Amino acid sequence: MNHAIVYSGELNRTAPKAEAKKAAPAVGAVCRLDETPQRRRRNTQGQTEICSGSDAANGFLKCLFLPKLKERRTIQDSKKAKKTERDFYKSLFQLAIHYNIQPMQTRQYGYPYSIALALDDIRHQLMNKIEHWEGIRLLQDSRKTFIESTERYNTGATLFYTPVIPLYKLLKNRKRKHAAQLLLSVCTYLYSKADVPYYRQENSFLYWQYEMLKEWILNDEHTDETTSYLCEIQQAEYIGDCMEKKICNSANLKAFKQRLTKFTPKDAFDNDCWNLAGEAFCLYNKYPDTSIFKNAMPNGEGDMDNVVTMDRYVSFCADGKGWLNENLEQTVDSELSQYGQVEEPMIVKHFNGKTITNNSFDFETRIFSLVEELAYLLKNH
Repeated sequence: MNHAIVYSGELNRTAPKAEAKKAAPAVGAVCRLDETPQRRRRNTQGQTEICSGSDAANGFLKCLFLPKLKERRTIQDSKKAKKTERDFYKSLFQLAIHYNIQPMQTRQYGYPYSIALALDDIRHQLMNKIEHWEGIRLLQDSRKTFIESTERYNTGATLFYTPVIPLYKLLKNRKRKHAAQLLLSVCTYLYSKADVPYYRQENSFLYWQYEMLKEWILNDEHTDETTSYLCEIQQAEYIGDCMEKKICNSANLKAFKQRLTKFTPKDAFDNDCWNLAGEAFCLYNKYPDTSIFKNAMPNGEGDMDNVVTMDRYVSFCADGKGWLNENLEQTVDSELSQYGQVEEPMIVKHFNGKTITNNSFDFETRIFSLVEELAYLLKNH
């Protein structure tokens, strides 16, 4: 269930000035920087017709052709070639055990085609079996040859923004006080342990987005709505500062278990809060000091200035509704759509005989789902 905001991926757009009366536009997914190749023009005369003899065999039409070797290298040192092949199959054996796959037998085809054929086979197997798999390549250092496998967690071009003003209001509601305290413990875990940025911190991306909106209103022509817009901004600043003091309090983590065990849900909302807090408590115990950015890497190579870093689309924000939120989404969408790459969680595995330690996206899968559900509960209560 996708409750979070999705931002556009169109490139080279000029960020428009926020207009007070307009809502944020519908948005799409991040576009990859792929260029559509031009097709060759056909020869209008066609090819010269050639008729096969009456005794020509057509059995070749039923044959299965093996993949073409894209790159051939001549290795004069036969010992080096044998070592390369031996290292490769050791690496392949480790990869096969790790991913629980059965590689095809390719040694009989001879070096180096045997390696090319084996790589092609496991590419197809991993593509069909591993959810987050992205690619493999063959590496060679000064000591050995081995296979590198890359897995990437796709965040779906989503803004994982958690609003704090709804939580502030829940804490003021006597009927929802205990449910709100559960969510407060969840936010403390995200803030203190998972390192989710907070919009009132000057080094955060959203801090300057809010400042920019404030400057636009102050410098724009005064209208009937200007006062209400400024009030909304002032509320975001005041409540944001107030809530940060509450959220950063470590007492919320110490009381987390007690709040869970003593809480008795009275309706559907209470039950949703209790279930979400339970999942957060499990994450806190299993990954007590794991940052949400621990595996963050760009989805390409090149200039880091052209990368949407994770701290830009994962953060606490002021509110999930209203004029300020709508214009924030619009400005963020315009800002992020100008970049060509996105930083996402990525795991690189080297099958070089050493133990693979960081081997799954269990943490990322659970924490991104948690942030998404938390934002949904706060926005829709």
